[in-house]
Amino acid sequence: MLTLLPIVLACTSPKVGDDTGVPADTAGDTAADTASRDSASGDTAETGDTAADLPDPFIDRVVDYVPGAAAGFGQDRFPDIVYGAPDSPGGGGASVDVLTLGQEGALVVAFDDIALVDGPGADLLVFENPFTGWYETAYVAASEDGVTWHEWPCDPTDAEHLFPGCAGVAIVYAGEANGVDPTDPATAGGDAFDLADLGLASARYVRVRDSGANEYAGSSGGFDLDAMAVVNGAAF
Repeated sequence: MLTLLPIVLACTSPKVGDDTGVPADTAGDTAADTASRDSASGDTAETGDTAADLPDPFIDRVVDYVPGAAAGFGQDRFPDIVYGAPDSPGGGGASVDVLTLGQEGALVVAFDDIALVDGPGADLLVFENPFTGWYETAYVAASEDGVTWHEWPCDPTDAEHLFPGCAGVAIVYAGEANGVDPTDPATAGGDAFDLADLGLASARYVRVRDSGANEYAGSSGGFDLDAMAVVNGAAF
């Protein structure tokens, strides 16, 4: 039976950034496959519940990772490093439990236990490790099937307005040990994204891609992904 809920959770790259996205055979079961199975059983995904009702609001599976130049940090713990809750030490401190994407590097992930659904306000939170005065931006896109992508507008050159629409901007307050709810946009921090802005009712895949407008040096250049969390979701 499908239980619907609210919970929390990128442009183009050689493998994951164009409108065709990742081939379905590399993405596992698509949202369409799941929808077909649910339809046969009489279950649908039309409404949402709160994140607290969901079994796991975090990334379930990495579909593809294409590191760019100056990537490397976190790869020794990949893919586990992007699973689970964000890891801020509290008080807006920056986590080091992150995966560096590198220049225009991209990561595609899937939510298998739940689907993002369009509910009140933000539907997804994306957590980087910014601190005031230092931001590393990325584009974020969502897909229902892992093939057709819809990208939130992002301006990685507009520092005056804190890079509107981009991930990697909002300070992170939620952490596994500090008791801050990582699925509450009001307290968790992180960058919030609303499916309504894309005209989508639901999504099972999220793509994040470094903007190419960051600093790149060594093995920790560009956008660093800590975690994603579903705010509004539907459990299957």
